[in-house]
Amino acid sequence: MTVSSAIHDGSTVHDGSSGSILGVTLAGVRSWFARFICVPDDIDLDLLALWAAHTHVALETYSTPRLVLDSTMPGSGKTTVLEHMQRLCHAPIQAASISSPALLARMLSKGIRTILIDEVDRSLDPKKPGVEDLIAILNSGYKRGATRPVLVPGKGGDWDVDEMSTYSPVAMAGNSPHLPDDTRSRSIRVLLMPDLYGVVESSDWEEIEADAQDHAEALTNAMDDAREFIRTVRPPLPAGCVGRMKEKWNPLMRVAAAAGGDWPEVVDRLIKRDMQEVEMEREEGLMKLPPQMVLLIDLHAVWPDSEPFVNSNELVRRLIERNPDYWDVVSAYGRALTVQRLGRTLVQIKIRSTKNALDHRGYARADFLKSWRQSGITPPNEPSRPSETVEPSMAAAPVTSVTPAKACRVCAAPLLHPASRASGICAKRDSAHAA
Repeated sequence: MTVSSAIHDGSTVHDGSSGSILGVTLAGVRSWFARFICVPDDIDLDLLALWAAHTHVALETYSTPRLVLDSTMPGSGKTTVLEHMQRLCHAPIQAASISSPALLARMLSKGIRTILIDEVDRSLDPKKPGVEDLIAILNSGYKRGATRPVLVPGKGGDWDVDEMSTYSPVAMAGNSPHLPDDTRSRSIRVLLMPDLYGVVESSDWEEIEADAQDHAEALTNAMDDAREFIRTVRPPLPAGCVGRMKEKWNPLMRVAAAAGGDWPEVVDRLIKRDMQEVEMEREEGLMKLPPQMVLLIDLHAVWPDSEPFVNSNELVRRLIERNPDYWDVVSAYGRALTVQRLGRTLVQIKIRSTKNALDHRGYARADFLKSWRQSGITPPNEPSRPSETVEPSMAAAPVTSVTPAKACRVCAAPLLHPASRASGICAKRDSAHAA
């Protein structure tokens, strides 16, 4: 077997000869992918090699990112990548679709396997009955320890419940699949493009099967030798790579650390690219936020610091005025926001309405400060509660007069609310005020 010792990603040269045996092997696998796969960004070839390698040590890394092979049109090589993964990954099983979550658990009952699912744009369509349960299994199975209760035959014709593992590496291919946000957050995406100019070779398995098996054997042996190192190593990740982002990239960084050379730098670049893409999607609104998060963002935007309390009806009015596409009748909900719906949504984040001194029901701004801060809407150093009222110094000059409150121009009632003072009309709803 001849393994290429130098591979290119456009700007970086990976010199496998100066690294470990695993580094040489990964370089060969990367070169193998480059022969048959067309990608817009060559660094994705490194990603494919690292992902195939990590499947052999998934039990040691405790998490395994879902690989999404995406394309904008058919004929981009998604099925071809799965065919190569079927030769290179650990205990692969290729499926056009998975009929049930129980079947997925049963496939893993005798040990961890790499599941390769094609045409997920159809098989995992959210509108398809039963897909929610299957996606839930795929989501939970990215971390070691996830299980699913499955009925198994017992003694005397009875049925027993067995907790079967759902932990497994999963690669999914489809044309712009509409995967849920929680699945996408567990996934690493590789974009494939059609080879319109004949740059890559055709995967003629009758001719290349033996060479593919040589690469698979070399990768298996190299990963076995690096297994203990990968189990214990904790390489650093780029700043900001935390939470689920860390869980999905940590396994590949540990493989890169074992390979040595410039492989850790390659994973650094991949992580930073992923973080940048996620941030851009968030800024452009491509990632759907939960209603509670949208509500917190919009409430912060319509609630000035100077207003410690706003009644519920006024908040509803401001929210609809600020974001009618989300809160008015034209929204996906189909109806305009109401005080009751506002209350139900806020209760889910442990915020409840109160009454002020005038017996008006609404919300205190102080109750939102912690949620705004923890959600990243306000800076982390912003206090979680309003500052204590400072008593005037005894040496201070006494207050000799108080500016009277502005009166309602209709009924002469004092205007205590800032919004009422701005409009000159109090919050009464009689005919005179309506006029």
